[in-house]
Amino acid sequence: MKSYDVNQISQRQLRVGEMVKQALSLIFIRGEAKIPNLETNLITVTEVRMTPDLKVAKAFVLPLAGKETKKTIDLLKEFSYIVRKALSKKIEMKYLPRISFIEDQSFEYAEKIEKLIKQTNG
Repeated sequence: MKSYDVNQISQRQLRVGEMVKQALSLIFIRGEAKIPNLETNLITVTEVRMTPDLKVAKAFVLPLAGKETKKTIDLLKEFSYIVRKALSKKIEMKYLPRISFIEDQSFEYAEKIEKLIKQTNG
């Protein structure tokens, strides 16, 4: 799988990514993807990045309050076919993207930066 430069993202990738993000959020909130031992209504989809060919969606997710993050990501990866099936009912695309779930660490990163700034200005 090719990696891609964030600066080279097309408007189409952004538009499709946002559409997939909104659909995944609705699926999780409404519990439309029945994943064993996982309350999907506690999952936040923070971002979805599409590959240039739109065949893979990287979904950045975060469980409520960051609890059991690894377990949540592992369950989402294991049962991604259930989420994908629910997604197929929400959006129409030529090729329904495969979904890879990734832990969103942007909030942790932002906290670290904030602490560093406070230490520097302190």
